[in-house]
Amino acid sequence: MSLLDKNKETAIQFYKTAFEGNPRQAVKQYVGSEYRQHNPLVEDGTTGFIAYFENMATKYPDKSVNFVRSIAEGDLVALHTHQIWGEPDNKEYVTMDFFRFDDKGKIIEHWDSIQEVVTDTKSGRTMY
Repeated sequence: MSLLDKNKETAIQFYKTAFEGNPRQAVKQYVGSEYRQHNPLVEDGTTGFIAYFENMATKYPDKSVNFVRSIAEGDLVALHTHQIWGEPDNKEYVTMDFFRFDDKGKIIEHWDSIQEVVTDTKSGRTMY
């Protein structure tokens, strides 16, 4: 497996582990010695990341994530996802997440963009 493929798999497993309710395990297994966060709703560092995803697991216990695309170049991986947050809102989101890796294959930085899924688009195409 190439380094780029390994980084893509690491990013997916990190995201999936955190999203499915175990952010502490995700950090322990996949994060490097530092973790820089660019999401304005999440505090910098691993403590903020864990708090955000633990809160999300409590608030949306039935949420799910599907990975639509993954792209790797250099020390970056991009993930395109479809999320369904479940009750109480039943909202669906499309996200684009970017992860930077250190030279040991650990995640050290994250950026993302999230948008609510709409079905009525001017182009007639889905958001995926």
